[in-house]
Amino acid sequence: MSVYVKPFGALQNGREVPLYTLENANGFSVSVTPYGCRIVSILAPDRDGHASNVLHGFSCVEDYAKFRNFHGSLVGRFANRIGNACFDVDGKSYSLLKNEGENAIHGGGPGNFSAVVFETGHISDTAEPSVTFTHLDPDGTEGYPGNLTVTVTYQVTADNALHITYTAESDQKTPVNLTNHSYFNLQDDIQQPVSGTVLQIASHQVTEVDDGLIPTGTILDITGGPLDFTTPKPIGRDINADEPSIRRVEGYDHNYVLDGEGLRKVAEAYEPVSGRVMETFTDLPGMQLYTDNGNEHRAFCLETQFYPDAVHHPAFPFQWVEPGHPLKTTTIYRFSVR
Repeated sequence: MSVYVKPFGALQNGREVPLYTLENANGFSVSVTPYGCRIVSILAPDRDGHASNVLHGFSCVEDYAKFRNFHGSLVGRFANRIGNACFDVDGKSYSLLKNEGENAIHGGGPGNFSAVVFETGHISDTAEPSVTFTHLDPDGTEGYPGNLTVTVTYQVTADNALHITYTAESDQKTPVNLTNHSYFNLQDDIQQPVSGTVLQIASHQVTEVDDGLIPTGTILDITGGPLDFTTPKPIGRDINADEPSIRRVEGYDHNYVLDGEGLRKVAEAYEPVSGRVMETFTDLPGMQLYTDNGNEHRAFCLETQFYPDAVHHPAFPFQWVEPGHPLKTTTIYRFSVR
């Protein structure tokens, strides 16, 4: 067996939620739950062969529901921010719940995907196991148009990688921006700050934002500055730099304009203490680096995505989902040691 199922607790309405663990022949494993289509844990070995969890999260669904955060969850319908919590589709205006000042973030209100119990679909109990979750998001949910069907497949491969495949289909034109919001810490003690983790990102630019973290439409060159990770450096080296966008959020919370196109490697994180390496691959144009600001920088997030607020910036790369034009995208996190 390479897929294991066990109870993960119950929600307030009494609905029981399972936990699925996908494991390969190396002992590398990923546990996921349909509540929020979440990644709950990733057990990856260190350089001594000791496997430990490299994600921040909780041990039961009750705690995820209680704290209502995005840890490990699928984010949608629209990951990151939409300015003024509104957008137009072919001349018609749509309003979302404002859940960050005047703006909407990570889908909007309480009906965002982190609070939804997805339906469990196909389970592949093979040498490279997978599980598929599906959700039909009704027209009008959180203000978005269209009946949207979202399908996410998590697969563990023989090379200690987690492949995430997202598909979205709609019967009306609608904006969709899907990502996973896992909080990574590659040390054996995940309560320690990630300041020593060495990060490299294939990007020379970020999207400039205003004080509300909404893109202005300008793409900024970051070469040689504190936002530049083209040459590997510890996350903590410039995290307190005297740079306006870093000071504003007390760390990193930036959308990186990724080099290249198609499915390619866009980032690598190396933790010298444990020897763990995490490579990130995606076919998307952007990636949000977030360093768990306000929590002593105990984790980092690499959220692959379309650019924030892309609905208001025609020059930003973006794919609207509409009838006959579904969205399909892939992100991979691959683990090794050095």
